[in-house]
Amino acid sequence: MEPQFQISLVGVLVAAVANMAVGAVWYSPPLLGNRWLSAVGWSRNEFEQRKRDGMAKAYVGTFIASLGLAYLLAHCVGYTQATTLAAGAILGFWLWLGFVVTTSVSAYLFEDRPLQLSAINTGCHCASFVVMGAILTLW
Repeated sequence: MEPQFQISLVGVLVAAVANMAVGAVWYSPPLLGNRWLSAVGWSRNEFEQRKRDGMAKAYVGTFIASLGLAYLLAHCVGYTQATTLAAGAILGFWLWLGFVVTTSVSAYLFEDRPLQLSAINTGCHCASFVVMGAILTLW
């Protein structure tokens, strides 16, 4: 028998916003932003120009993807019946390891991009999955 649960749209929204917040902190200059810029081959000026030229589309698209991810994670929290912050965080970690890391390895191997870039991006996904998994257990 499948577990019965309801998806809280408020929880999904909060988790999606948290995902964006994790990314904002992760890619900020004091943390890993400057290393990320270097790994993608952009200068600070080039990044600022790109922001002026239309990064809004990237942020909107990322937020929509965050909503989808949060909704999927909410299903996983419900199916596994995770009810504590720790259980949600652990679930987020295992989902990250099983889906993000495994698919990121292939991208890294075929794209011939710097390992540092893959590590920065994949690390951000780990932090986001853990935070979102924990948040979704509250709703």
